[in-house]
Amino acid sequence: MGPSDLFAPAVHVAVDDVHVHYRTPSTDAALRRGMPRWQRGLNRVVGREPTAVVRALAGVSLVARAGDAVGIVGLNGSGKSTLLRVIAGLETPHRGQVRARSMPILLGVNAAMLPELSGEQNVRLGCLAMGMTPAEADAAYPVALEVAGIGSSIHRPMKTYSSGMGARLKFAIATAADPQILLIDEALATGDAAFRERSEERMDLLRKSAGCVFLVSHAAKTIEETCTRAIWLHRGHVVIDGPAFDVAQMYRWWAWNLAKGETATAASLLKDACEQGADTRVVFSPADEFSAPPRHARA
Repeated sequence: MGPSDLFAPAVHVAVDDVHVHYRTPSTDAALRRGMPRWQRGLNRVVGREPTAVVRALAGVSLVARAGDAVGIVGLNGSGKSTLLRVIAGLETPHRGQVRARSMPILLGVNAAMLPELSGEQNVRLGCLAMGMTPAEADAAYPVALEVAGIGSSIHRPMKTYSSGMGARLKFAIATAADPQILLIDEALATGDAAFRERSEERMDLLRKSAGCVFLVSHAAKTIEETCTRAIWLHRGHVVIDGPAFDVAQMYRWWAWNLAKGETATAASLLKDACEQGADTRVVFSPADEFSAPPRHARA
């Protein structure tokens, strides 16, 4: 980074002008009318719908440092999960790049969950898949069991678990390795108050040991209580990146007005939030480029 970053906490993740788009089938009659006649005829013959371009991310830039807990809020389709997948290296941006100091762990992906095996077996398998030795996996097991809080169910096959129990165990496995970069997609929405407290304690420990966490949640209150920063995404763009409480409050008030049909008020609130935000510019030094290769970035 630049000279002003010399005494700041270490940068763990840098996202530089990332764009992701998809081409999907669409039944929109306007798209069909806008196509040449020969193409409409060909589509009828082969039974194919016209396609529309969906811009999941449109120029997202951000920096996350050691000790950050970054909440990501936004409506469905705003690009939250896509952003996590790009940071994890599971999706290739069409433009831009992501650099990470260590391997990010995306909750529910790195942990191998096999339905025929017991929860106990999945914990050990997941720990080994994250690079632990057998001895380290054995040591991590009681910690994962305590965090998941599923009791004797740990000995039953995963296929007998509810979705909430599975999510809790995945979180426990992902945090058992004490990753430097943890990406969580809606996992804390499941479970009781005791599990939420245990999960927040694990995230605090991770941050205190110089790690960083990204948390996607539809519940702005969870972001307020759990995160230090929040990023509001809307249609693939960053609306604002700032203190978790402030951003979550702005997002909640906007979403409430939108749900109540107060579209003019919601539009005004969105405009105000955009004007309060500041663009993030990421510049990589030669040292950054050497130590943190791009995660599936295009040239």
